[in-house]
Amino acid sequence: MLKYQIQGFNLIELLVAIAIIGILSAIAIPQYFAYTIRGKISEATAGLSELRLRAERFFSDNRTYVGFNTTIANARNFTYACTTPSATEFTCTATGVAGAGLGGFAYTINHANVRTSTFTGVSGWNNSTTCWVTKKGETC
Repeated sequence: MLKYQIQGFNLIELLVAIAIIGILSAIAIPQYFAYTIRGKISEATAGLSELRLRAERFFSDNRTYVGFNTTIANARNFTYACTTPSATEFTCTATGVAGAGLGGFAYTINHANVRTSTFTGVSGWNNSTTCWVTKKGETC
């Protein structure tokens, strides 16, 4: 009597494996993108904190904000700009680069250490006038 040895996968096993991969991908890929955005946002918060420290150091030496260094070296995900500072006030903004997936993201800080977050055309992110929002759905 001949016995046949079956090798390989049958169609049901293959479909089950594809379904499991699909379910895991549906959960993992959005979480990964959210994680990478949070990592990129840390560049903005660190850059703005650095600008504020520079401004305060300059102010303590010169008793004015006019003339402090407003450039951030090696910025990749955000562009930085400060309004023309007066003797007693400044405001700096980090605006997300669309090519880095951060179009519509904007963070600001001023002389009084007031931090704001503004998201234009970005769903699920909450604007704030009191803090920097770093996660989707987060509020202050």
